Amino acid sequence: MALGYVGVLTIRVEMPWVGNLKEKRALVRPVVERLKARYPLTVARLDGLDAHDWEVIGVATISNDYGWVEETLKMAADYIAREGSYRVTSEHTVITPLDGDVGTDTDDGEDRP
Repeated sequence: MALGYVGVLTIRVEMPWVGNLKEKRALVRPVVERLKARYPLTVARLDGLDAHDWEVIGVATISNDYGWVEETLKMAADYIAREGSYRVTSEHTVITPLDGDVGTDTDDGEDRP
C-alpha cells in the first residue's frame, strides 16, 4: 500500500494575439497567484517564460488520498482553463504513489530514524 501520492499537472496555454512578454505576464501571473491562494497547491510558471505567445504552468500537490490528489488537480485544471484570457492547448496529469519505506532515501546517504 502506498504511503501517499504526489500529483503533478502541466498545462500549456497559448495566446497568439499577445505581442509582448509584459502583456503575457499580465494574463498568466494573476491566474497563477489566485490558484496558489485558493487551493493547497504549489504552482509555477515552468516554460515559455521568454516566449510572448505561450507558457507552461506546473501544479503539484501531495496527500495520502489518491482521490483527493486527483480531484484537486482536476479543480486546478478547470480553474486555469476558465480564469485566463488564453487557450489551453495541452494538459497532462501524473499521480505517483510514494512507497512506505520511510527514512532510507536521503541526499547525504545516511539513514534517518
